[in-house]
Amino acid sequence: MELGAFSVSLAVKDLSASKAFYQALGFSHFHGDLEHNFLIMKNGDALVGLFQGMFEDNILTFNPGWDSSANELDSFADVRELQRHLINQGIEPVQTVDEKGQGPGSFVVMDPDGNAILVDQHR
Repeated sequence: MELGAFSVSLAVKDLSASKAFYQALGFSHFHGDLEHNFLIMKNGDALVGLFQGMFEDNILTFNPGWDSSANELDSFADVRELQRHLINQGIEPVQTVDEKGQGPGSFVVMDPDGNAILVDQHR
């Protein structure tokens, strides 16, 4: 099961301080802006999302339809197909995507330790 590009989405207290810290680790600004309270930082294929005031806990994020540079993939499993697969495996989402929809959508599952996993399709 191909989930798409992977990133860690961090709930940060001070976006500017977090940006400076990750830049010191070799990450560069890839997407987002301070005015909208989020930045996506990139180092090679590693992506870290920095989000201030948007959610309480850190989230593992997968983006079906994108590679690690946010290039659109020609072929990918739709978010609804991925959700159905996980439900068939006995993993119930805590937030679901509308099965009748198409295009962008997302769902959230929790791992056994309570870590949120967001599967977020943008196209």
